[in-house]
Amino acid sequence: MKIQVQELEPCKRQLLVEAPEAEVAAAWEAAYGRVQRQARLPGFRRGKVPRALVRQHFAGEVRRAVAEQLVPDVYRRALGEARLDPVEEPEVRDLYLEEGQPLRFTAVVEIKPSITLGQYRGVRVAHAPGQVADADVEAALAALQERHATLVTVTRPARAGDFVVVDYEIRPEGAEPRAERGYAFEVGSGQVLPEMDEAAVGLAAGDERQLTVRFPDQHPREELRGKTGELAMRVVEVKEKEVPALDDEFALALGTHQTAGELREAVRAELAAARERQNRRKLEEAVVDAILQSHDFAVPESLVLREVAHRIGHARERLRRDGVNPDAMPWDYPRLTADLRPDATRAVRRGLVLEAIAEKEEITAGEAEVEAEIARLARESGRAPQAMRSLLQRGGDLEGLRRALREAKTLQFLVEQAQVHPEA
Repeated sequence: MKIQVQELEPCKRQLLVEAPEAEVAAAWEAAYGRVQRQARLPGFRRGKVPRALVRQHFAGEVRRAVAEQLVPDVYRRALGEARLDPVEEPEVRDLYLEEGQPLRFTAVVEIKPSITLGQYRGVRVAHAPGQVADADVEAALAALQERHATLVTVTRPARAGDFVVVDYEIRPEGAEPRAERGYAFEVGSGQVLPEMDEAAVGLAAGDERQLTVRFPDQHPREELRGKTGELAMRVVEVKEKEVPALDDEFALALGTHQTAGELREAVRAELAAARERQNRRKLEEAVVDAILQSHDFAVPESLVLREVAHRIGHARERLRRDGVNPDAMPWDYPRLTADLRPDATRAVRRGLVLEAIAEKEEITAGEAEVEAEIARLARESGRAPQAMRSLLQRGGDLEGLRRALREAKTLQFLVEQAQVHPEA
């Protein structure tokens, strides 16, 4: 087999491949045999059509069978001989495949960059760990009280922070009217159109109001964007949020603490643990940033676009979990890709340099570490460890878990080696 490798870009290679005629002839012969065994023509039983008639009536099918079997096999062998490890499927060009002739094609592939490592041990970084302040604890306790607030019906007019239950009918410009009964929203939360939000203030149960509204330019329904409409609204009920007092009774009701003091200390400890994790992540990224600043290398475009797609996928999934249909949102993918590209590029560079350091330092994740992580995931999900392993294997995530453990060990190594000093 003849292989010629050309460098198109730092992370892009072009392979000119030619497979010998004898190998191609064997592939044609095998394809004729497979097609002949399934071929049907009037007057012949299946598998009994003469080779000459197969060549005449099924030439296209035979050629496709040769291409589907031979091209991927030759391509894989060419990669091995050229010692290339592509990060994406190839772009195959100029395919020449004819019976009795050598197979020739061009494959353009992207590969990981060759990174010449400079200094990565003992990099100097500035880092001041954040602390948990009393105000942080009070804010967390207030949020906890809010989550356990109850709604109490009141007879006074609605004000900001109240919940109102309304019957309404809206008649959008050039669209079908829509009515809903018993619709509830928090006044001032921005949950509804601004005009509707403002109109609810000062209305008591039984009050009505008519007003003109304007749909935002980014409204989920494209046909309503920027349009106006007439809204008729009647308040059915006004409810006030009643926040429980931060006392021993509240702590007992949560079922985890005896006194408000115990609850406060538990919240402080939880915040401290979260802050410690946050501090660690900030330190790790400061070390990685310092290393990236002294390492200049190109990254494969396909990896950047894959990272962009991964982030968009996460955004869509978050919307779905929040009860929003992502397909109803106005996605500007070119603009979104441009906005996400810098962070995506940094993420790819980060992963590549950590991988290069791990290889040089011979950092690996042992089987015992993998099993321990699987056991941890199993405990968190309420599964047996073997069931969790099977789940990871079926989803193709086991190797990803191994890479994540290796990366975590590499980060730990780099942080231990770094020279950390307080921020000015």
